[in-house]
Amino acid sequence: MNVGIYPGSFDPVTYGHIDIIERSARIFDRLIVAVLNNPQKEPLFTAEERIVMIKNSVMHLDNVEVESFSGLLVDFARIKNARVIVKGLRAVSDFEYELQMALMNKKLDKEIETIFIMTSSKYSYLSSSVVKEVATFGGCIATLVPPVVEKRLKEKYNEKHGKKSN
Repeated sequence: MNVGIYPGSFDPVTYGHIDIIERSARIFDRLIVAVLNNPQKEPLFTAEERIVMIKNSVMHLDNVEVESFSGLLVDFARIKNARVIVKGLRAVSDFEYELQMALMNKKLDKEIETIFIMTSSKYSYLSSSVVKEVATFGGCIATLVPPVVEKRLKEKYNEKHGKKSN
């Protein structure tokens, strides 16, 4: 079985991520979306919340699984019998960092390959950070994230500002 892993923080998942997931799901028999649980960072959403949002956003893809992991990605890949890591690239600025990570992963496990998939041009500007910033100020994010994510972002920021959700 051809298994791929698409890792990330997905805080929150965007249509750019969904684009990479859908395209990767056509390449692999099984694709694992691996939500990074990094204790050094304080994400807006817990790993469990991010998993639920992603699962709700990719229900139409029956070969996609969503799990969290911590530690080295290559260790998680080995446990899952995955030989390929999928990384999405928006711009040249992403490539330098992702190349460094791919080379380090290759050094840690020469059997694991990394493939890069270019994000569709309509999502090239999109990042979770941009979405959170727009949502913080009440801007429209309906074209940036799936409806379940839009709803959760509104709830999260309303909680922070002491407002009731609609």
